[in-house]
Amino acid sequence: MKAIIPVAGFGSRMRPHTHTQPKVLLQVAGKPMLDHIIDDLVAAGVDGVTLVVGYLGDRIEEHVRKHYGHLTLNFVKQEEMLGLGHAIWITKEIHKNDDRLLIILGDTIVKADFKKMFAIKDSVLAVKAVDDPRRFGTVENEKGTDRIIGLIEKAENPPTNLAIVGVYLLDNPALLFEGLDHIVDNNIRTKNEYQLTDALAYMLQKGDIMRSFEIEEWLDCGKPETLLDTNRRLLALESTHLTQEYRARYPTAVIIPPVVIGADCKIEHSVIGPYVSMRHDVEISGAILRDCTIAKGATLRDVNLHDSMIGEYAAVEGVTGSISVGDHSTMHCR
Repeated sequence: MKAIIPVAGFGSRMRPHTHTQPKVLLQVAGKPMLDHIIDDLVAAGVDGVTLVVGYLGDRIEEHVRKHYGHLTLNFVKQEEMLGLGHAIWITKEIHKNDDRLLIILGDTIVKADFKKMFAIKDSVLAVKAVDDPRRFGTVENEKGTDRIIGLIEKAENPPTNLAIVGVYLLDNPALLFEGLDHIVDNNIRTKNEYQLTDALAYMLQKGDIMRSFEIEEWLDCGKPETLLDTNRRLLALESTHLTQEYRARYPTAVIIPPVVIGADCKIEHSVIGPYVSMRHDVEISGAILRDCTIAKGATLRDVNLHDSMIGEYAAVEGVTGSISVGDHSTMHCR
């Protein structure tokens, strides 16, 4: 199974962190959000990944080659931000002859039984029931079945509450690229972008059978507040088993699970948690932290922080409250 992951966006809603880091390399629950996605795909049997890169794409390529060099890897640069449909279209020469193809967005972490999804013989769109489907693209199923008969983009009165979550398993990649050729050649755009849903609608019209597949978790990382929400959820799912190890490692600290702490961190006379994740080589003393993500090499002294994102090698001292500090920044309050 081969997968395409579009990761070309600027991540403007995540500034100041994305001034220096691609959004998909920002850490959540102890590792970059992109690693959560690729790790889950590899566990389900994906052996090749094409990343559509743009802004700071060289950093993404360096990271992926370093950590996932055992996979078949391709990197395609999207020179203009012309939409998700365009991002997939520019991979045509790599994937047009594939037997099946998975597309998964790079800034949303999805928890699903991918092996069960891959066992379905038709095309599959992952969906999640939501309270307000007007905010999302939705699917319309044939009554009483999982067969998709329509795709609706942010309708005022959508027929279902099943939102399309950004995971697409396509059983006929050649037809997908035929549909993408159709929308590009005919300049079919919405808000000046080529939409993948228009190509999927083309596939439906040509007789492709698509089925909806409801997933377990749909975790957004597009804004600081949603990334922190995702950090909480992933820590709650994955990290409580390390608590005793952390308490033994940092005897002068109070550890309140769930937390995840990277290698070679120094923590003294602090209260850590709940919902704190930090990478390696972090130094913390005299701190109270909850609901925070802390990137590698950061230093925190005499702080009381909540709902905060701390960038790589940032130094923060004497601060109370909620902050968002970018890489190599300094913030001192006396």
